[in-house]
Amino acid sequence: MTLPSTYADRNCSLARALAVVGERWTLMILRDAFFGVRRFGDFATQLGIPRAVLTSRLKLLVAEGVMTRSDGQYLLTDKGIALWPVLRSLIGWGDEFYSPTGVKRALLHDKDGGVVDPAGRCETCRKIVKVPDIRVEPGPGYEPGAAELDPVSQALNTPHRLLEATTS
Repeated sequence: MTLPSTYADRNCSLARALAVVGERWTLMILRDAFFGVRRFGDFATQLGIPRAVLTSRLKLLVAEGVMTRSDGQYLLTDKGIALWPVLRSLIGWGDEFYSPTGVKRALLHDKDGGVVDPAGRCETCRKIVKVPDIRVEPGPGYEPGAAELDPVSQALNTPHRLLEATTS
């Protein structure tokens, strides 16, 4: 039995959250937004997503207040930034079970270079690290592919803070 397409009449927070972010392309868009992708064309290039699907997902995220659109850029709102622990958990799970050579992208406290643990705490200073203070860079499990020669991929693979725009 498949789930219904809407959950407005359901009294289940998980079902309603999944109605917004429970689709794979949506999670990939959010991941790239945290990593600094801002423009429609850059999302399309980076993800290889069909433009109609990307349009639909971005419209939903804007309508739900997860992202906002301004001057041709899509930015995470506070509601969207609040999804970071969810994405971080999924990334960590994927690294643990599907990346035998180590994490694909290392998450570090920009202030002191300490590794940010799954709970969001810096292993060096022991403080909870706010999203804009997390630096992302290729980890030991990162394996660049030939398709990653475009400017967006190159920018994403250069150490930078989360939420920092990777292109202009």
